[in-house]
Amino acid sequence: MDNRIGETNINNQGCEMMIIEYNNSTDIIIEFQDKYKTRVKSAYKEFKNGVIKNPYYPAVYGKGFLGIGEYSCITHMNIYKDWSGILQRCYDEKYHKKYPSYIDCEVEEELLCFQNFAQWWEDNYYEIGNERMELDKDILVKNNKIYSKETCIFVPQRINSLFTKRQNDRGEYPIGVCYSKKDDRLIVRCSVDGKRVYLGNFLPNQINEAFICYKTFKENYIKQVADEYKNLIPQKLYEAMYKWEVEIND
Repeated sequence: MDNRIGETNINNQGCEMMIIEYNNSTDIIIEFQDKYKTRVKSAYKEFKNGVIKNPYYPAVYGKGFLGIGEYSCITHMNIYKDWSGILQRCYDEKYHKKYPSYIDCEVEEELLCFQNFAQWWEDNYYEIGNERMELDKDILVKNNKIYSKETCIFVPQRINSLFTKRQNDRGEYPIGVCYSKKDDRLIVRCSVDGKRVYLGNFLPNQINEAFICYKTFKENYIKQVADEYKNLIPQKLYEAMYKWEVEIND
């Protein structure tokens, strides 16, 4: 029998691997030469061809890796979609061209591993009737840029939409305020369940008054929705909604 223990090769992902046990050509154990030192049972032919995959190679948007554990990207596809979704938002340059607000966003190191994210997902996911649930990072911590176990929370789409900004609609004016050239007035509107509700109009120089009109309505409306969901959502989400402040530079 050939003694191939200690033989190294580079797999198709560019990862170095070493044979640490060789029983026969169809029964070997290799160890990836990185900080995880993952060991995989395989065949010598696969080792030579470089097709043995490293579960800790960052194959998902150059950052995320599957790891080793009970969670599979196939049998847990719904979890995998949420995980790959936050990685795309943070690390996909093409996505940033369409949604530049995600530039400089990050996923905390622990959640780069699918196994860790999946465990967190199962511990925190909940449903409310037939409502679509979405993973949010900046309701608990306003203007947060990091997807972490402390800052992320699942929210029904209706709640998540309360915090959507339409900067293109208002141009240079504060949130909720736009200028009507036809009327030479500042128009204040707020989205309520997908419909734009008219709140009032102001003279062009009354920018602060127009903003206060929007701010007062929006903060009260967020509290109203929070009360509607009080017994259905996590307490920390309810409290964050009640404390939410609309700022002029939002």
